[in-house]
Amino acid sequence: MENLKAIRNGYGEALVELGARNEKVVALDADLAHATMTAGFSENFPQRFFNAGIAEANMVSMSAGLSLMGYIPFCSTFAIFGVGRAYEQVRNSVAYPHLNVKLAMTHAGITVGEDGGSHQSIEDIALMRVIPEMTVVVPCDAMEAKRAVFAIADMEGPAYLRLARSPSYVFEEEMPFTIGKANVLREGTDVALIACGIMVKTALDCADALRREDISAAVINMHTIKPIDRECVLKYADSCKRVVTIEEHSVIGGLGDAVGDVLLTEWSGARLQKIGINDRFGQSGKPEELLEEYGLSKDRVYQSIKAMF
Repeated sequence: MENLKAIRNGYGEALVELGARNEKVVALDADLAHATMTAGFSENFPQRFFNAGIAEANMVSMSAGLSLMGYIPFCSTFAIFGVGRAYEQVRNSVAYPHLNVKLAMTHAGITVGEDGGSHQSIEDIALMRVIPEMTVVVPCDAMEAKRAVFAIADMEGPAYLRLARSPSYVFEEEMPFTIGKANVLREGTDVALIACGIMVKTALDCADALRREDISAAVINMHTIKPIDRECVLKYADSCKRVVTIEEHSVIGGLGDAVGDVLLTEWSGARLQKIGINDRFGQSGKPEELLEEYGLSKDRVYQSIKAMF
């Protein structure tokens, strides 16, 4: 039986540990603490927790002020509201002055499920990636989310941490985590599968299926979308000649375009296929049904990769 745990749970646990280690860490939420998993921080450190209410723009501006006072604010709500509704505050109040604010947003992607397209943020990576000097991290499981929390707390400057809602696979082996340094989970020679978030497990499952067809697939966990690991992308593009990106995000502006920018700039000669959400809004449904509908289930991703050969 697979070990399942929501990535947002890893964030909540790490935030409590971080708060115990560093009294400068504060947390802000937009009246969703039990959903974003910041409730544990609120219970343990009530004097360092701020509920801004359903006022996401105000919450982001508050985090900017706390940063200027020397604190390390972790700012959380649903991704669609935290980086969508409050985009101007993220850009002008946090990123433009290069403040030390950490935007840890949950419920990203279509696996939010029955809440539907209005709550399913499929543009957030693109929105954050385009902001100058914004670090963008998409952990693959709850354990990597914990390591990412400590890593972005140690760095100076704004960061966006994208967190999924539903329980997902937890990898047994502990992977190292360095911002901007991808983790190669499997070597391969015929195709490089570059994935982020919950799609890393799908990439591994597809690699297993491809191996049974005598196709050797490398699997790369690209947890940092910005700054992207250019060296890793180019190495596997050169050796495999086929690159597939897999993300629970629009194919416009996300992981696929970040990888594509590297390949285009360096003119690698590799063929690139982007697997993600193809210029559509989300809709209401169970997470597994939505992954199938949007071509992101294991079987549909496998068929898309196989079509390259």
